[in-house]
Amino acid sequence: MEVQYDRSSRAERHANALLAAIICVFAVMSPSTVARAESGYPLQAITLIVPFAAGGPTDVVARIVADEMSRTLGQPIIIENVVGSGGTTAAIRAKRSPPDGYTIVMGHMGTHAAAVALYPNLAYDPVSDFEPIGIVAGMPVMILARKDLAPKTLDEFVQFLRASGSTLNMAHAGVGSVSFTTCSLFNAIAGARPKMISFQGTGPAMNALVAGRADYMCDQVVNVVPRLAAGSIKAYAVGTTRRNPVLPAIPTSVEAGAPAFQASAWNALFAPKETPQAVILTLNRALGRALDDPGVRKQLLDLGGEIPDLEGRSPQSLTNLVKAEIVKWASVIKSSDPEH
Repeated sequence: MEVQYDRSSRAERHANALLAAIICVFAVMSPSTVARAESGYPLQAITLIVPFAAGGPTDVVARIVADEMSRTLGQPIIIENVVGSGGTTAAIRAKRSPPDGYTIVMGHMGTHAAAVALYPNLAYDPVSDFEPIGIVAGMPVMILARKDLAPKTLDEFVQFLRASGSTLNMAHAGVGSVSFTTCSLFNAIAGARPKMISFQGTGPAMNALVAGRADYMCDQVVNVVPRLAAGSIKAYAVGTTRRNPVLPAIPTSVEAGAPAFQASAWNALFAPKETPQAVILTLNRALGRALDDPGVRKQLLDLGGEIPDLEGRSPQSLTNLVKAEIVKWASVIKSSDPEH
């Protein structure tokens, strides 16, 4: 009987075995792990720049999501609060950072939309100077007042504003911030021109409202829930067409008689321009995993947040949103001509 021998060399057999092992490993790897393997990223801690002070709504959202993303990425995400100029200081710093994925920024409708109209000499272009990673959450905006302000309804408040002229103080987190921009919209609708007081972040602005040093402000629902529960402020309306599940007793702006006040802020992750697409993919997938995590979802929903669906999380969806928001808020700002 003729015996058939394996004529392949020992080296060839070893190579084939190694290839088979690699294929098996990649077969069980998650998509985010594969992306990490392809890019070699991340190999060290990532800095997430937050454009406002600790304790504000953008900071709260950033910390919730960053904590879960760091687990997927296998590296810590370090929050760095950079305040100033309505968040644009932070955006400029992010733009000038190396495009390696180790410095990213939590942008929002102020830094990456309204700022274009508010700052004629803005040192960055929200579209061309950043790589979009993905939308994190939408946050409906509410019209708020100190707890002892006389008006009880939004209609009464609008009449009170018109009669009071510039004697009322409106708190905001800086020119270009969500609180500044959305209240500029409200003031234009109400025909009001209050004295506008700037603070280094929404947290300090809210503290001033609670303490009675400011009369009213507009703020994202994420920063409002605990204060309303404690009775330390009052709310007149939420700028959406549907009531927020976390605050079902608060009427919508449509119900309250100001349907033109539609304001839902958004937070999103951006990287410096020319950051490799493999890195952007890794970060986007880590963000998606965070937004699908039951614990993260509960925290964001309990704060009144709106979580984007799968299609809405893509970098392209974020690009489309930024372009549309730049046009929207430019129109609002030019028509309102706010005093700041």
